[in-house]
Amino acid sequence: MTIENAALSPLIILLAFGLYGLVHSLLASLQVKALAAALFGDLAEKYYRLFYNVFAFITLAPILAMPYTLPNKTWYTIPQPWTYLTLSIQLLVVGLAGIAALQTDVFKFIGLKQVFVGKSKDILKTRGIYKHLRHPLYSFGIVFLWLSPSMSQNMAALYFAFTLYFIFGAMVEERKLERVFGQAYQEYRAKTPMFIPFIK
Repeated sequence: MTIENAALSPLIILLAFGLYGLVHSLLASLQVKALAAALFGDLAEKYYRLFYNVFAFITLAPILAMPYTLPNKTWYTIPQPWTYLTLSIQLLVVGLAGIAALQTDVFKFIGLKQVFVGKSKDILKTRGIYKHLRHPLYSFGIVFLWLSPSMSQNMAALYFAFTLYFIFGAMVEERKLERVFGQAYQEYRAKTPMFIPFIK
């Protein structure tokens, strides 16, 4: 494969991820959820979140494979012993992301709680890691991606797409949270950084 063809790979990844993000965002919108509730009633209440996550995972898988299946060019590989540092930080943020997920009712996030327990009241999380960051899962995800020990043009395109998606997703999520929690979320947002600790 020629370099000219390899140069198209990042564009293909960005376009594919853009389409994925558009569909994913539409399915997450309140309008589509309301339509599902009107069409399927209680079934939508129980299964929509789980369906949404399963569908998101299945449709993301081909995009995750693109950096390895499309023509590619390596940019750099971090030499040892610096690799141990990046891997250590990656392990740290994975652990912190796990803690943050547990603090947000991970089973409700996945959709399993709705299936087995039913609808539960939304609770604004402001303790633990959420006392220091409004979107810790996105923050830790960005750090994990960009500290990869090696980087290619295709991976950079994928990480860039993920980063934009995390930022856009956080903005959309904030509008939803403000609708649900009103002034309580406005006050929380005013005193809690979005992505970077101590930077409001």
